[in-house]
Amino acid sequence: MIPLRIDAAAVEPVSVADLRAYLRLDSDDGGAEDDLLGALITAVRASLELETRRILVPGRYRIALPAWPPDGRVPLPLSPLAELARAGFAVAGGDIALLADGLVRLGPDPVEDPCLRVDPAVPDPAGRTILIEVAAGYGGDGPPLPAPLRLAILRLAAARYEHRGDEPEAEAADLAAPFRRMRL
Repeated sequence: MIPLRIDAAAVEPVSVADLRAYLRLDSDDGGAEDDLLGALITAVRASLELETRRILVPGRYRIALPAWPPDGRVPLPLSPLAELARAGFAVAGGDIALLADGLVRLGPDPVEDPCLRVDPAVPDPAGRTILIEVAAGYGGDGPPLPAPLRLAILRLAAARYEHRGDEPEAEAADLAAPFRRMRL
């Protein structure tokens, strides 16, 4: 099961103005410098998401399952979970036949143990694909971004700003790590 992001985050968890203030830069410098600061924030956030295995910006994800798990527990690699948007079966035309409310719900700890609980009364998929959409990530409808993660973004982005071009080749290659594909 690989969750697919179906909408992108509108804003990063740290603004360019926040990073500019952290770096003690004049607010009227702007322009290309702001583009660089925004790119640094995005790169650092993506690296921290990979490192922490947590989603630092809110978004919606779609998960497809061939069958319900026998134990009624669907573990998800998305933390923190904010909301179960909908659950149902794929039908012709790309639509979803929704399940009744309460048959699928968030587990008791959506941050440390992100999972869905499936009621035993849930219908069998009968060869249809199960589609589930969830909202996940800090901010938005989810929990606020923890202060240590916010500070980590600021510190790492500031370090990359101050040492542009000084980083070793291996560190520069780490920027591509969030895009690395696993071989099966």
